[in-house]
Amino acid sequence: MHVNPGTTAGGTLTVTDGVIADLIGYAALETFGVVGMAAPSFQDGFVKMLPARALRRGVIVVKTDEGLAIDLYVVIEYGVNLTTVSKNLVDRVRFVMENYANQRIADVSVHVQSINVPKEK
Repeated sequence: MHVNPGTTAGGTLTVTDGVIADLIGYAALETFGVVGMAAPSFQDGFVKMLPARALRRGVIVVKTDEGLAIDLYVVIEYGVNLTTVSKNLVDRVRFVMENYANQRIADVSVHVQSINVPKEK
C-alpha cells in the first residue's frame, strides 16, 4: 500500500497490509469498552480473545475504489452501551487511518464476537 505522506521531499512511503491491520487493531483497543480483538470465525460458539501480538487477526481490510473497507471483530466489556462503543470504535479507526496513515475509508463494520463478563471474586 503506497501512502503520500504530504511532505515536500520526494519519494513514497510503502505501508504493508499487516501494518495497516496493526494500526487498526491498536486503535480499536484504545476505544473505551473494547477489551480485545477476536478471530473473525469461531466454531461451536467459542470465541477466543486474541493476544496483543495477534491483533491483526481480528481485522479484515479490503481495498476498494472508494477506499478501505474494514471489518473489526471485537470483544466488548460487559455493561457498556454497544451502540455507543461501536460508534466510538468506528470514529477512532477512521481518525487513525485518515490522519496517521493517510488512507481513505470506505466503510468500517463492527462485529461484536463476545461480551467480557468480569469473574466474581
